[in-house]
Amino acid sequence: MIAVAIMVTVSVAMRWLINGSVPGDIELVQIGTAIAVFTFLPICQARRGNIMVDTFTTRLPRRLRATLDALWDLAYAGIAAVIAWRLGVGAWDTIRSNTVSMMLGLPTGWAIAACAVMAGFLAIVAMATALRISKGRES
Repeated sequence: MIAVAIMVTVSVAMRWLINGSVPGDIELVQIGTAIAVFTFLPICQARRGNIMVDTFTTRLPRRLRATLDALWDLAYAGIAAVIAWRLGVGAWDTIRSNTVSMMLGLPTGWAIAACAVMAGFLAIVAMATALRISKGRES
């Protein structure tokens, strides 16, 4: 993300100073941001950093809340697995058809494949956090 931010800054400065820009800056931002987002999702889940709304469960017994949290983590794992699967299918099709970005001609399938791998890792991490909660190691 730092590299993307620097590239955006340079591109904006070039537009302002010399009426030019970094070639393909929009494509690079799209690919870099997608990979960064999918990389940070498992880290956030491992640290239990996702936003949780517990307005209706605050008064429930601690063990029941933990059970509900574990169930939601399992649901998140299932959704992440479906996303990983579909991204994997999309990556395979994109790589097989040699799809490239418009400006720079970058093969886009490999970025999609990287996102698929990270979504799969997110599913594993979400299952691990569900297990950790269900064993009472975290609330």
